Amino acid sequence: MISETALLESPALRSSVLDRTDVLDRVKALSLLPDGMHVTTAMVATYFEVSRKAIESLVFDHRDELTVSGYRVLTGTELTSFKEVSGILSRSRSLALYPRRAVLNVAMLLRDSEIARQVRVYLLNMEYLARTQPVENPVPTGSAALESRIDQRITHILGRTVVPMFNALIAASGEHRHELIELREDIENVERKLCWHHKRLAALEGDTPDDDVRAKIKAMTWQAFEHHVAELLRRDGCVDVVVRKARTDRGIDITGRTADGRTVAVQCKNRAGRWTVPSADMQKFAGAARAIDHVDIALFVATCNFSHESEAIAKLSGVTTVNRDELEAWSAGVRLKALR
Repeated sequence: MISETALLESPALRSSVLDRTDVLDRVKALSLLPDGMHVTTAMVATYFEVSRKAIESLVFDHRDELTVSGYRVLTGTELTSFKEVSGILSRSRSLALYPRRAVLNVAMLLRDSEIARQVRVYLLNMEYLARTQPVENPVPTGSAALESRIDQRITHILGRTVVPMFNALIAASGEHRHELIELREDIENVERKLCWHHKRLAALEGDTPDDDVRAKIKAMTWQAFEHHVAELLRRDGCVDVVVRKARTDRGIDITGRTADGRTVAVQCKNRAGRWTVPSADMQKFAGAARAIDHVDIALFVATCNFSHESEAIAKLSGVTTVNRDELEAWSAGVRLKALR
């Protein structure tokens, strides 16, 4: 099992677990700004029950690492725009913002905080369980099985290490951003081909992965479905992915942003049978995503199809619809086009 000391001392180890931001709320509720994505230095200090000076000192010592995790300081017109959108009342000429990944990064660096220690313990326990849990499916045999395991291992490495590395480089780079994005797309193409190859081998072994994906989605509660979609966003390179609380979501279930900085809002509908998404639901989401939050990418993900009226409203308002078939393909490993 990974030790707490190793986590405190190893930047690479900390980077490998930054997507597990859900541990923050499992230890203690993290209050967010009205944008549902960020917190300020004072809010970080309150969460960890330390002084603001302690957080500022930690940022000074580890600024490069925290910047890769999403930490940034707004000034000038960018700060003015953010204040207008978020409703923050402040006369300060600068504002430090931390997404949930950066807050988790702070937890892995902050030594003199009991809350930070609890987050680390919870995080390490989750990692241990993830690394040691048994494989649900029986292990196939033969040469096709060996190729399948190799494909799965390579796909795991690409999805968990190489693609996140490119995401971090893209987020921190200015001059070479375009070249890095193209390289990341090449890697993702390799990943998609390996997913296709794995499905072909599984079919030769008598498995039906599409049916398996469909059955798993069908068995999900609406809460589990929202978290499933959030994981798909993270898999496709999105950061700061947050599943919002039902009472305060204002018609938006999930928020996040792509590696190149575009904001994302998602509405999830878990419906079975012949149920279709009505136009009223699409109008509500389009209004929340476009008129209120002004997001760059608005996704309406459903386990069913969309009515003709809702499809028409989606096209007019710039909402991307993801129906049942597209959701199953996305869940099976195909990268969602809207996030590329």
